[in-house]
Amino acid sequence: MKYKIKSRIWIESDHGVFLGEGRVRLLKAIAKTGSLSQAAKCLGMSYKKAWNLLNSMNTIGNRPLVTTAIGGKGGGGASLTAYGEEVIQTFDEINQKCWEFLDHELHKVSL
Repeated sequence: MKYKIKSRIWIESDHGVFLGEGRVRLLKAIAKTGSLSQAAKCLGMSYKKAWNLLNSMNTIGNRPLVTTAIGGKGGGGASLTAYGEEVIQTFDEINQKCWEFLDHELHKVSL
C-alpha cells in the first residue's frame, strides 16, 4: 500500500496568524497582477477578505510586505516590498524542506 502524508504550515505570532499557504498565494497573485483587487479576483476571494488578510500581514510582520496606491484617474496598485519577496521565498523553502522531511519519515512507515 502506498501512503501519502499531508501537512499545512503556518506562522503565528502573539497577535495571530502571520503567514500561511493562502496568504502566500495572495502575495504571489499581487506580485503577478500588481493589484490587490485583481489578485483577489484571480483567487476567487472577495476584495474585503483580501484586504483584511493583507492588512493583517502588514500589521503583524516586522515590516510591510506590500505597498498599495489608492486608485483614481491613473488607477491604484499594489506591489511586494523586498521584505515581502523574502518572506515568500523563506516560506516556500520551509515548506519544501518540511515536505522532504515528512516524505523521508513516511518512507519508514511504508517499509
